[in-house]
Amino acid sequence: MKKLISLFLLFLAIAGVNCYGQFTRYIIQLKDKAGSPFLTTNPSQFLTQRSIDRRIRYNIAVDESDLPVPQAYLDSIFLTGNVNILNVSKWLNQVCIQTTDEAALFKINAFSFVKKAAPIAARTGNIILPINKQLDAANKPIPFAIANKPQSPTDFYIYGQSFSQVHLHNAEFLHNHGFRGQGMQLAIMDAGFYHYQSLPTFDSVRNNNQILGTWDFVDNKASVNEEFAHGMHCFSTIAANISGTFVGTAPATSFYLFRTEDVGSEYPVEEQNFAAAAERADSLGVDVFSVSLGYTTFSNPIFDYSYNNMNGNTTISARAADFAAKKGIFVTVAAGNEGTNTWHYITTPADADSVLTVGAVNVNSQVASFSSFGPSSDGQIKPDVAAVGNGAIIANQNTGFPTFGYGTSYACPITAGIATCLWQAFPEVNNMGIIDALRKASDKFPAPDDRTGFGIPDVKKAFVQLLKKLYTQQISINNVCKTSISFTVKIATNMTIEVERKLVTDAAYETISTLKTTTGFATTNFAIEDNLDNLEPDIAIKYRIKMNIASDTSFYLDSMLVNYTTSCRETISVRPNPVTDNLSVLIARHKAVNAAIEIYSLSGQKVYSLLNQTVNSIKTFLIPMKQLNAGVYFVTVFIDNKKIITKKILLK
Repeated sequence: MKKLISLFLLFLAIAGVNCYGQFTRYIIQLKDKAGSPFLTTNPSQFLTQRSIDRRIRYNIAVDESDLPVPQAYLDSIFLTGNVNILNVSKWLNQVCIQTTDEAALFKINAFSFVKKAAPIAARTGNIILPINKQLDAANKPIPFAIANKPQSPTDFYIYGQSFSQVHLHNAEFLHNHGFRGQGMQLAIMDAGFYHYQSLPTFDSVRNNNQILGTWDFVDNKASVNEEFAHGMHCFSTIAANISGTFVGTAPATSFYLFRTEDVGSEYPVEEQNFAAAAERADSLGVDVFSVSLGYTTFSNPIFDYSYNNMNGNTTISARAADFAAKKGIFVTVAAGNEGTNTWHYITTPADADSVLTVGAVNVNSQVASFSSFGPSSDGQIKPDVAAVGNGAIIANQNTGFPTFGYGTSYACPITAGIATCLWQAFPEVNNMGIIDALRKASDKFPAPDDRTGFGIPDVKKAFVQLLKKLYTQQISINNVCKTSISFTVKIATNMTIEVERKLVTDAAYETISTLKTTTGFATTNFAIEDNLDNLEPDIAIKYRIKMNIASDTSFYLDSMLVNYTTSCRETISVRPNPVTDNLSVLIARHKAVNAAIEIYSLSGQKVYSLLNQTVNSIKTFLIPMKQLNAGVYFVTVFIDNKKIITKKILLK
């Protein structure tokens, strides 16, 4: 009876679907992954070693969400009739199919392993309906004059027209110190990468074989060179390398280019395409995503989202983006271009809680009017940060040379490239740690707003923050009169460490040691000793650890205070001299000894003796002198019956 009811409900749903415009693409949600031949204990069956290594590096467990959807389920769905499987999401445990076969849908819905079958898009090119395709800002501001900021002649790249959008974040600092994306992998999910195979913008990445793979999830083909240019524009902000004309934010990165967006319509199937692309990128071991896509309303209003849906947990794309972050991937998402529209707010997947959502400013740090407002509907700070999207330098689709672009679509990849270079420097920090560093290095931290979030990140500040985060130290005074300082820090050949000291009697700190390395940027252990032989005890000693990064910047990693209370050297002091009242005799020894003190007059008469005194480390003896007559006396100290010192004193 229940099955008959469900079949009847499905019939009504399909009838309704046909009324809405002949839907032919569906999501089949599955209940489980029963019968899978794969095991989480043997991930090499379904993940590349690079992907496994990421999980190991960041202590991420391989779990059931990583297991592929059982082939037996896919075969059963495929064999129900005229059904074409478009793609599969293992994270969301669902299958995207294309069919006009209503009988096949009845059969699929009747399977015990199927949770629900629901339409997700109409027949491709079936009818023309209004669409919401805001990949670029609809209302482009009037172009403004960009200040011609000169770059340093010592910079590694000659950026040309893109210098302002790079310099806004001090990203040339990373490039100058060798962090240009080498060894990193970045996936771009977009609407097409028109003519990237021939435009001069990408000569460098093509010649160096930095494009690792492509796939069109809309038409299920390998090539992504023919369609829409939006993805190519985004790609150019990262990968361009035309010296003196246009250089991107991570030109040495390797790339995967995935087409997930169909510009001919707007349906949630594109979010499913994104999920499938994200999973493929994860399986390949990609480090960073750049996602300049956003969804709110669709070609058919039955699929439209409300602002309440922008909670990071509802939409297919937001859930997939958070899954990617859970797998250790750094996900960068454009906030959306709805700032002047009725919708007003961010689009999905910018609402995902574990992604870095990017709003748009111009090179003068002014907020773009079109940049979507936050927060997300569940109160998250969105956007997280901002980059140039109003008048961004992008590649012209015909010539490949610089032109202007408008939209958070360009702020997103600019930031993704910068984050890639920063993460290259600090691979021991996980994706969320890099996001945290960028937020804290932004100009509105810790007082974010709903336009640019924490503001515009300064990656030089983020670099310093991460150095400090990874820095560790130990300090102690040993028993041979030395302060032992040991510390661990990441350092390169063009960096130096200065250890500084200040005594209470000093007007300023003095450098007591300068340290260097002969290796590339790597974690290095240092140890120094500061000799305290000439210092009297009962003083406070201050130390500072200063780091110099070439001529770019200097900062203090740490400061510390050591209380030198007990003499660590074997010493005997007799004071004051001259004396009027009590004479102080201080005896310091590393081990327990037997001490004796004798005082003789100038004529050789013994006037005082103190015998068999045990001294362990340090001890002070006070001898009353005012009972003696004024004059010259001799104080002798014996240690273990051996005369150690005789000192002449004057009693007034």
